[in-house]
Amino acid sequence: MRLWLSLWGLAWAVFGLTAFTLTGRPGWAAACGVLVVLVLVDLAVIVHRIHQGPHFQPGRSVPPYEPDHGGRRPYGH
Repeated sequence: MRLWLSLWGLAWAVFGLTAFTLTGRPGWAAACGVLVVLVLVDLAVIVHRIHQGPHFQPGRSVPPYEPDHGGRRPYGH
């Protein structure tokens, strides 16, 4: 869902950038340009997360981890 919303936002930001540039509104064009950059960074993060694949989520059959009781134990023991 986040991917599609970012693509939708990218389309509107590019439209705004183009429209404001053509009508001679440099302030609004710059704002839309900044928005385009932010949306592209967000899309890069989304695609990176998609390529990472699903992460392991234990189910009901996996017992919880043993709680940390404090203190330091030597490695390997």
